Amino acid sequence: MTFLGLASKNAWRKPGRTILLIVSVTIAFALYAVLQAFLNGASGAAVDQGRLVVANGASAAQSLPVRYLDTLETLDGVDDVAFSARMRGFVGTEDNIAVVTAVDPERGYRVFGQELGLDPAMIEGLSAERDALLVGQMLARAMGWQVGDRVSITGFHDVQKDGSRNWAFTVAGIFPGKTASTDTYFAIAQYGYFNAMRQNGADTVKNFVVIPAEGVDPQSLAPKIDAQFANSPYPTRTQSEKQFLQSFMRQIGDLKAVVGMVVAAALITIFMIVVNTMAFAVRERTFEIGVLKSIGLSRHRIMSLILSESLLVFTIGGALGGILGWIACRFADPSIGLVFSVAGWVNIAALTLGLGLLSGLLPALNAMRLPIVQTFKAR
Repeated sequence: MTFLGLASKNAWRKPGRTILLIVSVTIAFALYAVLQAFLNGASGAAVDQGRLVVANGASAAQSLPVRYLDTLETLDGVDDVAFSARMRGFVGTEDNIAVVTAVDPERGYRVFGQELGLDPAMIEGLSAERDALLVGQMLARAMGWQVGDRVSITGFHDVQKDGSRNWAFTVAGIFPGKTASTDTYFAIAQYGYFNAMRQNGADTVKNFVVIPAEGVDPQSLAPKIDAQFANSPYPTRTQSEKQFLQSFMRQIGDLKAVVGMVVAAALITIFMIVVNTMAFAVRERTFEIGVLKSIGLSRHRIMSLILSESLLVFTIGGALGGILGWIACRFADPSIGLVFSVAGWVNIAALTLGLGLLSGLLPALNAMRLPIVQTFKAR
């Protein structure tokens, strides 16, 4: 009988109890994996770290003049610039949301075309007709749209010059996104068409996306951009794309704090259950611990034996929970935006090791300190 073999035998002495513990740990870690994947997606874990987003300094929800494009293009350290306006609407019923991003086709292709999986044929199709629309794969799947379909999107706030809120488009292509985690639950239209047709907000955009020149630090370029418009009627706030998404999500609520509280509650509950169960299991084996000590097993070996049992439960449960979480993220609706990263696996491994050792520490210390005479009285 090896040391690990003895630890395994003790852990599985009562299979029903051990299986229930493993199932509990598995559920907790699966919840942790999915919530972390959601947090990664919401905070822009998959975005380009080098790009900068220039938004209105007062609020990202407010617009900026499109004429700022000329200043940004000529600014030292800027390689390329794209801009976008955004229309939020619905198809059929108001809970069937569809977002349209209006861009200059060529600029959009150069700046974020690769990320969205765009190709020259799609850009040509978007440019061919004023009311052409490129639809993201997630949105097309949700709406049942195909290339060539004539679709209508009702704007919540964007009204055409004739007073109509119904915007008609022809689907010219469907873009897939570079990876499965890329958000494609939106459509792309021509800025020229959208700008000419809308009643309010003409010649404005929601934000600019700036690509720094090679060798230029984005964090040093950002304040230079803001300095250009500091004394204008519409000052700007320039951030990395990830920072922009995180600040936008904070307007809804502190997702990180909410997710942290949910995960902490789940893991602490499981931790307390395992500690209590391990303490009870050690009390059941008081006599056996005395026998092991009497035949020469050291106190530290006894302690290691108990810790190995709790670590085994958390290792199996953590691994199964991580796998279930990964499967859930892999096959979930892409519109949810779950991003399961390598860092997620590292965090699960660290939590598994930490909680496994901590949950067995108190029972192990008690077992290590038990006098041999007292253990024999437990018979």
